[in-house]
Amino acid sequence: MQIASSPNLLFIIAIAIVIVLYVFTNSAVLVLVERKVCGRIQQRPGPTEVGPFGLLQTAIDGLKLMGKQLIVPEKADSKLFKLAPVLSFVPPIVALIVVPFSKVLQVNDLDVGVLFIIALASLNVLAILIAGWSSANKYSLFGAIRSVAQNIAYEIPLLMSLLSAVLWVGSLRLSDLVEAQGGHWFVFNVFGFIGFCIYFITGMAETNRAPFDLPEAESELTAGFHTEYTGMGFGLFFLGEYTNMLLVASIATSLFLGGYNLPFFTLEGSGILLEGLRLLIFLAKVYFLIIVMIWMRWTFPRVRFDQLLNLCWKYLIPISMVNLAAEAIWIKALGGN
Repeated sequence: MQIASSPNLLFIIAIAIVIVLYVFTNSAVLVLVERKVCGRIQQRPGPTEVGPFGLLQTAIDGLKLMGKQLIVPEKADSKLFKLAPVLSFVPPIVALIVVPFSKVLQVNDLDVGVLFIIALASLNVLAILIAGWSSANKYSLFGAIRSVAQNIAYEIPLLMSLLSAVLWVGSLRLSDLVEAQGGHWFVFNVFGFIGFCIYFITGMAETNRAPFDLPEAESELTAGFHTEYTGMGFGLFFLGEYTNMLLVASIATSLFLGGYNLPFFTLEGSGILLEGLRLLIFLAKVYFLIIVMIWMRWTFPRVRFDQLLNLCWKYLIPISMVNLAAEAIWIKALGGN
């Protein structure tokens, strides 16, 4: 079923449609789950009025956003202003094509899958910079500047943590990284555990979610880089954020939590039932991590900007560099693999 073995244009289009539908469904469900979790943590009921148990609230909110006019400020750069939401939404969707949801549910198994994801994920900061600069609004510009400083800093430990998994297996192909963890996840050894912790923290910072949501910071910047966006312009930023959460959790699952493998046990064989079980295992891990992200957002307060950068430059970067160097020495000198 992989495109590498079936280069059929109709197949590629069909898979692209399936991925887009999955992304929209995923975002709608996560918005509702986030509201319910938020309500539970803050001891209030959350959405209850639209549909049974408030299940249709997200759908109605989506229709409301689509019905609103996209207003472009008079002094804004119109072309860049409209380009930024698309640039925020599309790259994380494209990056999902290399994620192995099971042994056969992977659109394209690239030799450089990890580099492909990193390259596309880095475009998010460019989208935020364009949005802030083109809005002709000082709060938007401050939010964009914060985002650039934050993302440049946190991309260093993020790359170091991903390299720890790549170095352990010796491949940039995601299917190789998952297969190498059959029965023994990378997070079970000390280098993998440190790498996973650093990746998860930096991944949350890359998605600009609380406690790392300084580029938005409603109380200081009135929504920051997307202050001027209305309708589906704002909606695409919203969808991009939840798609980035899905991508961050999928990468963590593939590189550190064994992908579609169970702990201490390898699923051998093939067939629809077995592939369905692998898919369920993969998604269970992904959505567990996403629930943890949601829980952290509504539990921990927003950090100050100096605390945010100090955490990265004083702790995460040195620890990730030492972890990677120690792992390289272990593999080369002691044959620890």
